[in-house]
Amino acid sequence: MRILHTMIRTGNLDRSIDFYTKVLGMKLLRRNDYPEGKFTLAFVGYGDESSTAVVELTYNWDVPSYALGEGFGHIAIEVDDAYAACAEAKKNGGTVVREAGPMKHGTTVIAFLSDPDGYKIELIEKKAKSQIA
Repeated sequence: MRILHTMIRTGNLDRSIDFYTKVLGMKLLRRNDYPEGKFTLAFVGYGDESSTAVVELTYNWDVPSYALGEGFGHIAIEVDDAYAACAEAKKNGGTVVREAGPMKHGTTVIAFLSDPDGYKIELIEKKAKSQIA
């Protein structure tokens, strides 16, 4: 078994695709319109769906926004350098809501971005082999 994808709903599909591709560097893997159901699905990710987990962006036509709820936390992405990733995200129009730095009560370097719909994306800096116990 493996995780296939995480689905989130978006109020503006093109804006969300821009965020995930331009700010986070993912690729648009596929996009399908379902006119009878009045929705569009777009899948974005860092690799082919056959071997990596991806994000499914669901756009229900004419629904401009959603309440995020209290159960969903965030999507986590490993990066080589969280500080550089934050700078690059800002340069590309992303919103950093927690600057890169060590997590509370630990040493792992993390940061948080907010996507256009308010979903949180955690950037976790890859630990050097010497740091892995």
